[in-house]
Amino acid sequence: MHTFIEKLKVERFARIYSEEDSLLVGKGGYISPDPTLWEDVLLSISLQKPVLLKGPAGSGKTKLAESVSAYFRQPMHSINCSVDLDAESLLGFKTIVQKDGETVIEFVEGPVVKAMKEGHLLYIDEINMAKAETLPILHSVLDYRRMLTNPFTGEVIQAHPHFNVLSAINEGYIGTAPMNEALKNRFISYSIPYLAGEQLRGLWEQAFPDAPHALKELMYNLAEDLKLQVQHGLLSEEAASIRSLLDATELAQYIEPIRAIRYAIAEKLDDVGERELVMELAKTWVK
Repeated sequence: MHTFIEKLKVERFARIYSEEDSLLVGKGGYISPDPTLWEDVLLSISLQKPVLLKGPAGSGKTKLAESVSAYFRQPMHSINCSVDLDAESLLGFKTIVQKDGETVIEFVEGPVVKAMKEGHLLYIDEINMAKAETLPILHSVLDYRRMLTNPFTGEVIQAHPHFNVLSAINEGYIGTAPMNEALKNRFISYSIPYLAGEQLRGLWEQAFPDAPHALKELMYNLAEDLKLQVQHGLLSEEAASIRSLLDATELAQYIEPIRAIRYAIAEKLDDVGERELVMELAKTWVK
């Protein structure tokens, strides 16, 4: 591992967080499909570069972000974007409280403000789902200035040296839109593919060490089949979601695997033909 990254890791490990903040540290466990991808993401974070993770649903983008948090033992605040996301969801809001018998107005800090002040990580999931008018708030946060003027309080916030941002997008999905170029240019961008081969097999061994070997092999083989059908254009990317396959594996330790696959994978697909294809593929591996 790069000595610069290791040095920063030691510095961050030396920080003492409150019990509440410590609960925000990710659990880790990401397996990189590329031998350099993991280290390159860590280097970008170490250099205070905002990171954009691009990839299909279930490819491990959130797990990667959590693993960065775990690696640096650094609390992480998460934002799930939608068309309802507004400035208050990002920055915080004013509220009326009683103090010493008096009614006062206090500002409750949101995830962006908290992460900037405390030197935490900020994870923005599905950033291309947010309204275009909301995201310019983040422009000065994400560039060399690393600062923010809070429109609700007038406070000028300069980011803590350890603060950084990871964002994730599912490209081409319903409800998403191309990212604004001004926003996209503030990120270092990484494509996160699905795992394959021995790395994929290793994921099942790591996640389910005590599960029957035959079950893990079934799910591994099904994962490879589903990915192949996605590449041929016969299935949508969500059909090969690793997250869904892991869910199916967990269910299959208690119910018949074919039912687990139906509930965790097939039934989530909108197209009837795709659901039937998933089940046909599954039946070829279920003994």
